[in-house]
Amino acid sequence: MPNEYCLVLSTCPDGETARKLATALVEERRAACVNIVPGLTSVYPWKGKVETAEEHLLLIKTETARFSELEDFLKAQHPYELPEIVAVPMVRGSVDYLEWITQWLRG
Repeated sequence: MPNEYCLVLSTCPDGETARKLATALVEERRAACVNIVPGLTSVYPWKGKVETAEEHLLLIKTETARFSELEDFLKAQHPYELPEIVAVPMVRGSVDYLEWITQWLRG
């Protein structure tokens, strides 16, 4: 692969927030594609107790070099005090799809 790519995971409290963030990420060319997966149940410790929340998961496709700006955007725009922002490297992928990601991100 000529570029390094990653899949960034981030949960959102509802569909409206997920769509707003996903649209902005793509329109501003921080991501080439964002899938929204509804119906996720998260269980996590927060401020001394175990919480359960219904959430929407964002699957964000981008170049690894764009991670920092994407992270900064999510920290600034996300409603959570501590948003989940986890990047997983793409080890392999369709060359055509990966080139499409690069073409969108670089305009």
